[in-house]
Amino acid sequence: MPKRVPFIVGNWKMHMTRGPAERLARDVTAAIANVRGVDVALCPPATALDVVGRALAGTTVVLGAQTMHEEDKGAFTGEISPSMLVDAGCRCVILGHSERRQWYGETDAALERKVRSAVIANLLPIICVGERLVEREAGQTDALVTMQVEAAVGGLGGRPAVPLVVAYEPVWAIGTGRTATGEEANRVAALIRWVAASRCGAQAGDTLRVLYGGSVKPD
Repeated sequence: MPKRVPFIVGNWKMHMTRGPAERLARDVTAAIANVRGVDVALCPPATALDVVGRALAGTTVVLGAQTMHEEDKGAFTGEISPSMLVDAGCRCVILGHSERRQWYGETDAALERKVRSAVIANLLPIICVGERLVEREAGQTDALVTMQVEAAVGGLGGRPAVPLVVAYEPVWAIGTGRTATGEEANRVAALIRWVAASRCGAQAGDTLRVLYGGSVKPD
């Protein structure tokens, strides 16, 4: 089994203007300057990508975006394309976040197209999957996560060499005071890895990095 380097991604959501974002980026890089054996990415708002990117220059922390459009250019007012993110210095992009699904109607079909576009642009896709409380209580966790992962990798043509990251974000454990146990999070992570392997081959399943994106407690 290949050694998978842990990956920590900071999604800043709709917080901070350019000045505070730049200062936070510099504080983060200073705080982890001597940390080894882990990859770190910061995903600020789009308006702060340039200043955060400059703050990260010469460090091991990479710049990421919070979403993107599936097309590389076109008449899509307000959207940002994969090539624009690359031009801004991004090396990864969060796709299919639960808030994008809930508030902006992003579908599994759209996620499939975005993942394919990100890979073509040499952006590492950080694919978000997870269930809501009503779905969990109905026993639909495994079926829903399987469907979401299959949709996300469906446009890759089974290519095993494509690096993938999947973030399991149980929506019921975000800001609710409830958390998934380590045992449950690992169980779903194993399911995600199995689905990736079944669609893209054993190599993809082995190298896939699975993140946890729900709320946590010290234990």
